Amino acid sequence: MNRDQISQIVRQVLKDTGVAATIPEVPSHPTALPASRETSSSPRTSRAAVLIGKSRIEMREFPIREITDDEMLIRVEGCGICGTDVHEFKGDPMGLAPLVLGHEGTGEIIRLGSNIRQDSAGKRVKLGDRIVTSVNACGKCDACLYTPGRLNLCENLKVYGLLPDDETHLNGYFAEHLIVRADSTFFVVNDLSLELRMLIEPAAVVVHALERAKLTGLVNFRSRVLVQGCGPIGLLMVAVVRAAGVQHIVALDGDDSRLDMAGRMGAEHLINHKNYAGVPELVAAVKAATKGRGAHLAFQCTGVPTAVSNIWKYVQRGGGICEVGSFVDSGSCTVNPHHDICAKEITLVGSWVYTVEEYPIAYNFLRRAQGIGLPVESLITHRFPLDKMTEGFDVSIRQQGLKVAILPDK
Repeated sequence: MNRDQISQIVRQVLKDTGVAATIPEVPSHPTALPASRETSSSPRTSRAAVLIGKSRIEMREFPIREITDDEMLIRVEGCGICGTDVHEFKGDPMGLAPLVLGHEGTGEIIRLGSNIRQDSAGKRVKLGDRIVTSVNACGKCDACLYTPGRLNLCENLKVYGLLPDDETHLNGYFAEHLIVRADSTFFVVNDLSLELRMLIEPAAVVVHALERAKLTGLVNFRSRVLVQGCGPIGLLMVAVVRAAGVQHIVALDGDDSRLDMAGRMGAEHLINHKNYAGVPELVAAVKAATKGRGAHLAFQCTGVPTAVSNIWKYVQRGGGICEVGSFVDSGSCTVNPHHDICAKEITLVGSWVYTVEEYPIAYNFLRRAQGIGLPVESLITHRFPLDKMTEGFDVSIRQQGLKVAILPDK
């Protein structure tokens, strides 16, 4: 018996008693929501930091267009500066300018289209929720059609903060507001601090890298793992490997402060490559930290071709490498096919971005890292307001801190 039949029976009984006139009609479907929902103080304009050319950012104010029933307007609370942002800022290698950068962002929903009821994990959505956005695949290219489990390989993959300017303008998180378009992927993350919310995107990068590395069969509780490069991604890589149960982690970098943080993130051995005369001495140091054999698996987290050449030498025979750091073209490297690959029978996997499904895993990784005492929130060392974003980029380029965050309301 359905809702309408029950309603008719109840009304007939009440009618027979003479009180039916006091009972309102019960609609057979829920009352429709208004075209959009918004907070009482919803703004009409928004400032954004627009990259207009090489190392040139201009603050501009744009009108906020009306959102559709399938869109949201987000008040940006914060966004980290990524290495990809730095490359775009320095020279626009992707040819995207003018654009609003910023993809490690998070914010509060202040306008909500009537058709949006739940996030990409099925969680109910309401005004005031804090969210993060993920990648959007086209669904039409060969990668989408023939490798549906690996939509990170979509040939037309889109992410907010790496979209060319258009009539909406508010396409990245280095702005006061962001318009989340129809069919975008997003997640409600109300219970995380602002710092952790800004780290979900880079955390998804290392979660994906760990999953790729597991395909080699070389990552387990007894593995000796090397992480080369201790920038924000490398440090999160140390943390995710440690959170996954690996105890024997070697961190390799040229900065003692970053190596100190790697130790706090769970690395067992810290090696500063600047303390060694050359590659043979450095290889000896890595072997000394790995029972004389080398790493079972190494994560390459720098964007430096020389480092890519060297990492093959730190891995034992039968070991593996996961390439995580080369998200832009930084040049070629030299590898000896016989000594580095064939004779050692090395397994190599690449790692590109992440999948939407890995966002909830990244969320749980950050919660797990906190639970075992890893200071992941401490990765954010500098905070700048929107109108001082160029200074934030300068700090990132000089590597004076770890993760720089832009806070529009600061």
